[in-house]
Amino acid sequence: VQEKKIFMVLGPYPTIRSLLRARGWVERKPARMDRQRKQHHCNQKKQQLETQPRDDGEPLHSPWPPAEEEEEEEEEQCDEDPYGIHDLMSYLVRKQVPNFIWTNNLGAVDHRLLEQDYVVNHYAQVGAFTTKEGLCLSLQNLPWIEQADPNTFFPRCYLLGATDEREAFIDDFCLTAARSLLKLALEEAENRLMGTQQPPNSDKAPGDPVLLGLQGWHMRHDSHSMPSIAGPGSPLYPHLVKEAMEVCEQHLGVLRHQDIDSDTPFPWRTCIDWDLFLQDYYCVAHEGARLALSGALRKRCQDLLQCLEKQLPQFSMEGKLNVWILKPGAESQGRGIVCATRLEEVLQLARGCMAVSVREGKWVVQKYVERLLTIFGTKFDIRQWFVVTDWKPLTVWFYRDCYLRFCSRPFSLHCLDRARHLCNVSVQKWYKTSPDQDPRLPPDRIWSNKQFQAYLQQLGRADTWHQVMVPSMKAAILNALRSAQDQVRFRKGSFELYGADFLIGEDCQPWLLEINSCPTMSPSSAVTRRLCANVQRDTLRLMLDHKNDPTCSTGAFELIYKE
Repeated sequence: VQEKKIFMVLGPYPTIRSLLRARGWVERKPARMDRQRKQHHCNQKKQQLETQPRDDGEPLHSPWPPAEEEEEEEEEQCDEDPYGIHDLMSYLVRKQVPNFIWTNNLGAVDHRLLEQDYVVNHYAQVGAFTTKEGLCLSLQNLPWIEQADPNTFFPRCYLLGATDEREAFIDDFCLTAARSLLKLALEEAENRLMGTQQPPNSDKAPGDPVLLGLQGWHMRHDSHSMPSIAGPGSPLYPHLVKEAMEVCEQHLGVLRHQDIDSDTPFPWRTCIDWDLFLQDYYCVAHEGARLALSGALRKRCQDLLQCLEKQLPQFSMEGKLNVWILKPGAESQGRGIVCATRLEEVLQLARGCMAVSVREGKWVVQKYVERLLTIFGTKFDIRQWFVVTDWKPLTVWFYRDCYLRFCSRPFSLHCLDRARHLCNVSVQKWYKTSPDQDPRLPPDRIWSNKQFQAYLQQLGRADTWHQVMVPSMKAAILNALRSAQDQVRFRKGSFELYGADFLIGEDCQPWLLEINSCPTMSPSSAVTRRLCANVQRDTLRLMLDHKNDPTCSTGAFELIYKE
């Protein structure tokens, strides 16, 4: 008590509990726990373990028990406290205020404790950057706060519940469709000149990916193009290319500020019949209809796309199928997320959900990164941890270790099912590994960053991780925090560990998807078991040791920003 070493853990964090006890701290357990019920549960658990052999080779597709984290926590507590010593010590300090609180829900902490100078692992009102809706709104204001463009690291995003945002999305969808059609026309013309034909299912890429720069997308066979199903008598849609070029030229003029004296700030809205154009575009992009592109138009199309590429930071990741991803604004773990390629689908999906938590006002729609880096033909994302130890001045620590999460089926833009496109462990655990999945992928669908670096080295890109990906992830995290800094309720003595999710584009540039408060510490593989334990250990080093001794080790954390 005199050393101020009393802690409280609320939630499934057996590692934190074990580490603090090893440091000589005493836990004050929540009074509401029924110890007899808990001990009875532990005895039952031990009996099951004694009478039933444990199958460590259980495949990942088997459903996990709903309360897996709680069961893991309780089992560890039983094993570590067979004589009830920790329960006794907790009883002796039951009237003491804990000096350190680690919880998965700030609302579960007595608000009177937050008024005192105790260490708590959460800040209040962080939804400005830890919800999809909040991050979308905050990053829209970033150019007013910093000299940074969110379009260079965050796929463009819109709130469908706001009228102006919905209109902006519709504009964006239509303009992206026009650019996509020109890319399709140019690809078909070049394939015809080269005498090549798209093979069926050409979007599958089982081998090593080609790592590309921003230039030259039209100089290669795109592995995500639609296999042509058009026969000799199929319509050529000769008018479509001209309409798409007219729209793109008008948009380019706006981007270059050539429309200052114009009476119509959005000239592309009325220059063509968009309903008809989109229906024809869908025929080309998704049903294999052909396009006609003369030699003169081909050169004009190339020049126009190159000009647009210079003006649009996200041009390189757009692809040609105009895929968008629809997300509930405040959900996590992949809940409610769907992909769509047609405008009416997106708007109907948002209107059709009547649940209070995900009604139209809370939906966000975001451009899907179509041209992403895959590993052995499979999509992955990166979970990257960081800690904020202060908001005034903003102080950010970046964790040097992270991990990759793979999907269970090969990547394809023509099959928009969750198994191919959502990397969340909570989603993928329900799917069997596809028979056509590359056998070089890990069975547990997790890689460490060290394994990823070794893979990049095999591709001849050993420096990409440290010179491109890590600096870009750090910059994206800092920009997100700065954009929301004024909205967070600051409290001295608090800190928070966050998990940022990134996709990697074909050009190796990271794209920030979201930032998670209270990232899961429940291990789903050997890699996450090790890394999750390490990041919790190093977080305690940072908050308990470094505070009193700035020269002590902070493990894999590095200070990347302090105002």
